[in-house]
Amino acid sequence: MHELRVFALEGIGEVQPGDDLAAMILATGVRLRDGDILVVTSKVVSKAEDRYVRADDREDAITAETVRVVASRTRNGHTMRIVENRLGMVAAAAGVDASNTPDGWILLLPLDPDASARALATRLREATGHRVGVLLSDTLGRPWRVGQTDVAIGAAGVHVVADLRGTLDHGGRELSVTVPCVADELAAAADLVKGKASGLPVAVVRGRGDLVGDLDLPGAASIVRTGVDDLFRLGSDEARAQGYDEGYAAGIRSAGDPSSDIRSSEGAS
Repeated sequence: MHELRVFALEGIGEVQPGDDLAAMILATGVRLRDGDILVVTSKVVSKAEDRYVRADDREDAITAETVRVVASRTRNGHTMRIVENRLGMVAAAAGVDASNTPDGWILLLPLDPDASARALATRLREATGHRVGVLLSDTLGRPWRVGQTDVAIGAAGVHVVADLRGTLDHGGRELSVTVPCVADELAAAADLVKGKASGLPVAVVRGRGDLVGDLDLPGAASIVRTGVDDLFRLGSDEARAQGYDEGYAAGIRSAGDPSSDIRSSEGAS
C-alpha cells in the first residue's frame, strides 16, 4: 500500500463500434496480476457501444441527456450548460463529447457505465484467471477549482470508497467523516500516464490489490450525490432567481387571499 505503479498500455488502435475491448487489451501483451486495476477511458467504451450522434444534433443530444439544468451561461454567443445527466452526474454538456471523434460526430457516455465495467472485468477475469478490477473514467470539472480531472463513472470489482470512519489517525484521534473516494483517485492517477491526446486509453494501476473485490461490489453510481444530499443543486444566479420567483409568487398569493385581510384586521383590533 506504500508503493503504486501506473502504466499505460500501448498498441490499442482506434476503437470501432462492435469491437471487443477485452480482446484488444489482451492483444497488447500485458501480463495482468491479481489485484491489478484497469482504468479505461469511457470514450473507447462509448465507441465500442456505438454511442455516436451526429454533431449537428449536439444541442438536442445534450437536452435529451439532461435531467436538470444546474447552471447556464452565455458568453460570446455560446451557451454553456452545466446539467445533471441521466446517470446522476453533474457535468458540462451532460458529458456529450466531441474530442477524438470522427468529423461530424459526437459521443454520448456509455448507456450503463457500471454494467460496461462489469462485462469487461468478467471477460478479463475469465481470460486471465486473475482477480482484476475495472474502472471507466471520464473528465470532469470541479466547483471552485480551475481545470479538470478524471473521475470514475463506472466500476466493477473495485471498492470505490475507503470508509475510514471509526478508525484512529496517527495521533490516536477517531476519524468521523473521512471517506476517501479511491475510485476517483485511481482514475486521476491513471490519467497522468494515459493523457488526453496520446492514443493510450487504458492504464493499469498496480499496488492497490486491497481495493479489488467481488464483481457485485457497489459500482460508481454509488458515488454520485443527488437529492437531499446535494447541497449545491443550483448555480448562484439560478438559486437567486428561483428564490426571487418563489418569494414573489408567495407575495402575490398572500395579497390575493381574503383571509389575509381578515387576519390583518384582527391583528389591528
